[in-house]
Parts: sequence; C-alpha cells; structure tokens
Amino acid sequence: MTSNFSRIAIAVLGLSLASVAQTGAAPAPAAPAQGAAAPAAAPAAAAPATSKVGIVNIQGAVANSNEGRRDLEALDKKMEPRVKQLQGLQGEVENLSKQLNTQGDKLNADARAGLERQIADRTKQFQRGREDYQNEVQALEQEIFQRIAPKLLQTVDGYAKANGYTLILDWGVLQNGVIWAVQGTDITPQVIAAYNQASGVPAPAAPAGGAGAGAAPRGTPAPARPAGGTPAPKPGTPR
Repeated sequence: MTSNFSRIAIAVLGLSLASVAQTGAAPAPAAPAQGAAAPAAAPAAAAPATSKVGIVNIQGAVANSNEGRRDLEALDKKMEPRVKQLQGLQGEVENLSKQLNTQGDKLNADARAGLERQIADRTKQFQRGREDYQNEVQALEQEIFQRIAPKLLQTVDGYAKANGYTLILDWGVLQNGVIWAVQGTDITPQVIAAYNQASGVPAPAAPAGGAGAGAAPRGTPAPARPAGGTPAPKPGTPR
C-alpha cells in the first residue's frame, strides 16, 4: 500500500562496516643510537576477512510468509461484506447515470433534478464508504505487519549468523539504492522458508477452483524477484 505495510528502516543486521579516516602525517621514527640494532619490523596488518553481504525484502517476506498470507487472506474475508456494499453503491451510481444519459432529455425539470440528487447522494456514500474501508484495511494490515515483523527479524538474525553474513540490507526500504545484486545476494526466499519452518504455520489452502491462486495479497509488496536483476517494484496502492 502506498500506505501499505509501513517501512521499517532496518538497514543493518549483524556487523556494520566502518572506516576511520586518519589525517596528518605520522612523525618520523627516531634514528637508532649508533651501534644499536635496528628494531624489528612490525608485523603486517592482517587482511580483513571477506565481507558477505545480503539483501532481504522484509515487507515482502512478511506478506508472503505462511503466517502473513493466512492473516491477510483472513482480512480479505472479513472485509468481503464491505466490498460488496461498496460494489452495490457503485452499481447504483452507474445505473442512475445511464438512466440520466438515456432519459434525461425526456424528463421534466423536477424529475431530472431528483435523479441528479440521487446520483450525487449515492456517489457521496460510495466515496465516504471507500475512504473508511481503505483506512480500516490499512490500519489492520499495519497491525499484522507489526506483529509478524519482529519475529521474522529474529529469523533474519539467525540465518545471517549461521551463514556468515557481515551485512544484511532491507531493500524493501532501500529500493532506490539497490539497483543490482549478484546471483544469490537476495535471501528473501530463504528467510521466508526459515520463518515458515520456525512458525509452524502451514501454507494457506488455495482458493476453490484456483481463483486468485498465486496472487499477492491485497496491499502488499509483490514477491521478491530472483536475485541477479533489479529489485521488485514498489507496492501498489490498495484497492
């Protein structure tokens, strides 16, 4: 959702890489006393260990985990009566508008004005109802994200430590910064699989007849694309 899951700026998990710039020249060492042995050379600094960087889409992982899918589908089910009500109002507006377009020139002034008032009233009801619906859905989606995200971040922490990562970036937040990633850098699918196993929540059953199967939950980011290309597009606006 443009107001979909609020983006938590988790830029770094595990070790952060820092560099300290040193300014000024070091003083020259004092010359050894005559006849004194030259001091032994200092051992060379050890080369830093190879860094291992990964990216993960926290929003996408929450939305596409078994738990997230289950709860978002339950939310869709809960809101179905509201959706049908809005669809009914929208249908009334369309029918009244067609009636005005086809019969308007045959109606007297009072009848035409009455029909126009009905259209205006139904349109206002629809717009208010849609706004209330969107606000409620966004608030409930936020609750789902805030409940699942901390647990999923524990999975990211464990996965990163177990696999030797030094830096994990949330490219759901940093989409404008992550423009390309080498194959295997995106660990979102692995994190989802690890979280599903840890949570013990089974995958939601596919809808009867396969309708809607494989579709991303409403108001959530699209599933992560395979690494090696560009990140997944930004989430769309909820219906």
